[in-house]
Amino acid sequence: MKKAVFFDIDGTLWDHHMKIPESTVEAIHRLRENGNYAFICSGRSRAAIRAKELLEGVGFDGILAACGTYIEYKGEIVYNRELSKEETEELFSCFQKQRTPIVLEGKQYLYADMNDFGDNTYILNLKKSLGEGFQPLDVHAGNYHTNKMTAYFTKGDIEAVKRDLNNHFDLIFHTTQVFEIVPKGYSKAKGIQWICEYLKIPREDTYAFGDSVNDLEMLSYVRHGIAMGNGTDIAKKAADYITADLWDDGIMQGLKHFSLI
Repeated sequence: MKKAVFFDIDGTLWDHHMKIPESTVEAIHRLRENGNYAFICSGRSRAAIRAKELLEGVGFDGILAACGTYIEYKGEIVYNRELSKEETEELFSCFQKQRTPIVLEGKQYLYADMNDFGDNTYILNLKKSLGEGFQPLDVHAGNYHTNKMTAYFTKGDIEAVKRDLNNHFDLIFHTTQVFEIVPKGYSKAKGIQWICEYLKIPREDTYAFGDSVNDLEMLSYVRHGIAMGNGTDIAKKAADYITADLWDDGIMQGLKHFSLI
């Protein structure tokens, strides 16, 4: 029976310089050669997953992006839950009221007003790396194709935001100031459930590697949740097994531990 292994990107497959250990590449090649599935499972939207090092250098059977709202299998889109115009307007209204910078994240583009971010290094690097994939908000006003949103909250009433959005959206906090907004009920675990039903993969044959807060539901949902040694304490508590750090052959060690390679 084929096993399915799901990999977070940032802090799991590569480091903050977007460098991938050779042992990780080798391990995933061996995983697939043994007849198993390998999937990217990321909070990033599809537009932000472009690196050839991942998609061509490593090689995956599919991509679960934007916290389970977008799924590809063998290069074909098999699921895409975009925010409706009404949902987008609800989010805009909330964050404009709080004067909070936001990034809309979709299949083809990320959208943001760079004037809102000043010298934010992460956003500047993201814009540089994505090129035309990073678009100004006003250019596409009223015609966005997005799966989720990220807010950079530096002032205002965060409790009011939670109250305003609670009925239709889930908020995933990475820090007290940076959080993702996804449609209610969506997560990496939701995406894994969908692809497993689509491919008829039993839950007992599922594994996941992650390192941070938006991996918690994924690590808890699969039969074997594996936290990176460099991961957060909360991710490690949610996991069944803690492997080595990313640069200490963590992916290789984890796959060996479960006899997948």
